[in-house]
Order: sequence, then C-alpha cells, then structure tokens
Amino acid sequence: MTTPVSILAEIPEELHESLKNYLETHPTWDQDRVFAAALSLFLLQNSSGQTKTTSDNYRACARVYLEALFQQSS
Repeated sequence: MTTPVSILAEIPEELHESLKNYLETHPTWDQDRVFAAALSLFLLQNSSGQTKTTSDNYRACARVYLEALFQQSS
C-alpha cells in the first residue's frame, strides 16, 4: 500500500505555467501524478551504488514511476 506524503515546493513561474498548460491538455493527469512521475524518474536516473538499500529504493522508484505512467483515469 502506498502512503502519500505532502510536499510544499516553490518552482519557477515558467515551470508552473508549463505544468498548468500540460494539465489543461491532458485531463487524465493531475499535479500529484506529474510530480510522482518526475521525481521517481529523477531518482532512477541519478541513483548510484549497489547496496541492498539502494537496490530496494531503485525498485520502489521504478514501481512508482511505472504506476504513474500507466495509471488509469478515475
């Protein structure tokens, strides 16, 4: 079971406008889904090390990323 955690972050205005435009043209996506996909992809691309913990974290990030991409609209 996934437990959501709230994050408050400031982003550049240009990025906010781009996100707003994307969400307006992709009604099956919402802000939370975009952030989950973006953050998990960033962590996947920037992971390093081969310890058990980093391996578990990598798999967890991959799962979140794939779930965000293929999530069905409610």
